[in-house]
Amino acid sequence: MTAPNSFKAFLIDLDGTLINRSETISGRVKQAVEQVAKQIPVSIATGREMAHVIDFARQLALTSPQICDGGAMVLDPVTAVTTWCSPLEPGDAEILVRQLHELEVPFMATYPGGSATDVGDLVDWNLIRVSALDIPEETAGDLAARFNNTGDMQAVKVYLPYNDLWAVDFTRRGVDKAAATALLADMIGVDLGQIAAAGDSYNDLPLLQACGLAIAMGDAPEELKAIAHYIAPSAEEDGLAVAIEEFILRRL
Repeated sequence: MTAPNSFKAFLIDLDGTLINRSETISGRVKQAVEQVAKQIPVSIATGREMAHVIDFARQLALTSPQICDGGAMVLDPVTAVTTWCSPLEPGDAEILVRQLHELEVPFMATYPGGSATDVGDLVDWNLIRVSALDIPEETAGDLAARFNNTGDMQAVKVYLPYNDLWAVDFTRRGVDKAAATALLADMIGVDLGQIAAAGDSYNDLPLLQACGLAIAMGDAPEELKAIAHYIAPSAEEDGLAVAIEEFILRRL
């Protein structure tokens, strides 16, 4: 695959890409991302909820739209205002959460303004995204197969580098990081082919496929590495900074 000679925006996954196992941005990575952000829009694209995205975006002084909840929400990190959202169907959300509860699978459900980890804490079923959390890979695969394409819902399993376990993210069908990136591209006035993206897990696959430049982290699944223009070291080795220094900055 041939990488474009230049690009006009950079999207970065959070866990295992921007942040390491200690859930922090290393000094080297912070400096490298800030160098890029001085020249082109930089956005986080993650399965995490709004509050986490705003926190890390503000650490890096990012002002362009950011993507959270696996692509179900686009937000303004400066004002903390949601600019676009595609939540789960309430009926699908209720069935999913109740079944996860019955199966005794830990979960987190996000909704406008917050999140909950217990059925009793939910006041309604207007949920943006539900994630089964901290489970073995085999369990994650079973859950994804069981619920994927149930109703108007889809599921994707995600590796959790901070504890070596897995999650399954449930969103509305058709919602993923790539779809949200297409919306973001319209917002900032660039083509998808002019966007670089970096990620490390299965929920990054559509994103890397959609963008003009794909960067896979060193511990990413082989499916990501197979489509990558550049394979960076792992997040523990400041891989994102290496990719920026050796590959990104030369194309700005």
